[in-house]
Amino acid sequence: MKRFLKYLKRMIISLILLIAALVAVYLLLVTFYPSFGGDVTKERQLHYATSLQFENGKFVNTKRVNMDLGFSETLSLVRKFFFTKVENGRPKQDIQVTKIDSSSIANYNSPTQFVWFGHSSFLLQMNHKNILIDPMFSAVPAPHSLLGAKRFSSELPIEVKKLPKIDVVLISHDHYDHLDYESIQLLMDRVTKFYTPLGVGAHLEAWGVSKDNIVELDWWQEIKFDELTFVNTPARHFSGRKFSNRQSTLWSSWLIKSDTENIFFSGDSGYDVHFKEIGAKYGPFDFAMMECGQYNKMSPDIHMFPEETAQAGIDLQAKKIMPIHWGAFKLAMHSWTDPVERVTLKANELNLPVITPKIGEAFLLEDAVINHQNWWQDI
Repeated sequence: MKRFLKYLKRMIISLILLIAALVAVYLLLVTFYPSFGGDVTKERQLHYATSLQFENGKFVNTKRVNMDLGFSETLSLVRKFFFTKVENGRPKQDIQVTKIDSSSIANYNSPTQFVWFGHSSFLLQMNHKNILIDPMFSAVPAPHSLLGAKRFSSELPIEVKKLPKIDVVLISHDHYDHLDYESIQLLMDRVTKFYTPLGVGAHLEAWGVSKDNIVELDWWQEIKFDELTFVNTPARHFSGRKFSNRQSTLWSSWLIKSDTENIFFSGDSGYDVHFKEIGAKYGPFDFAMMECGQYNKMSPDIHMFPEETAQAGIDLQAKKIMPIHWGAFKLAMHSWTDPVERVTLKANELNLPVITPKIGEAFLLEDAVINHQNWWQDI
């Protein structure tokens, strides 16, 4: 018995020391490792107090979402994600992206064009402007490359340093798969303006972006860039890059409008009435890039299931939609093709056109059909 108690005591002490070491490493990382981003100061919070989405020092959804998982729930999620085998969770082979010629986009002077980089990242060229949306170009969506699984494609359609000068970067929220430190470092000296939801500018400033180049917007606020109008619109999600700053920044969707075209980008969002509200106020939309991937039955309020994605397109009064937030990373427990297959079926039921370009394939806003529909079936 004495031997057992001595062994148990050693085990408890060892466990305490291990936990203390992990906490110490985490504190050192978030203090000195830049990818965790900045912190929202008390002065900034005073400014945000006028927002309807800001309560008691945190941003909230209009319809409340409980994101306060307990320790055991968090461990359960981590265990399932890393140790549960998902059939067809990743492509069986590397996705071969369509390569982009740098001169063709640098000198582009034609109708509105999109290039998808996988997941939620786009280059949008319209009205002689270059717009990047949620530019995440790193291999792993995590604060460090050892903390996550790699992108499904080993190459990008174009090297970041070969992109043309960027007029506007739109950020939807501060999660690692949408706001990437390394990508911002490569881009920031060639970007005229960064448009973000409230609070996200704190990360950009911590990474060296000039305050003069950052504009933070609340939901329903608009800003003009020459002849284009950008509108920050609602989403149902959450934020945070470390345990200590969850909900400290706002999340959003975006509209991009010219005199003749109307485009919607959903960011990350659970399904809710805001899609109908946006559609009623700003629709119809010529095109909507709609979140469709990384959903989980344990968190149905913060990501849409594919059938909800299609319905949200109807709510927005979109003429056609494109499923995004898939095709690049494994961040949930479904197969990698489940999002695009299910949303296509539901959209067909609703008579809603869906386009599914290959990663890197340039396509025009006016395109009704993409030549490589169902490209994922060959991988």
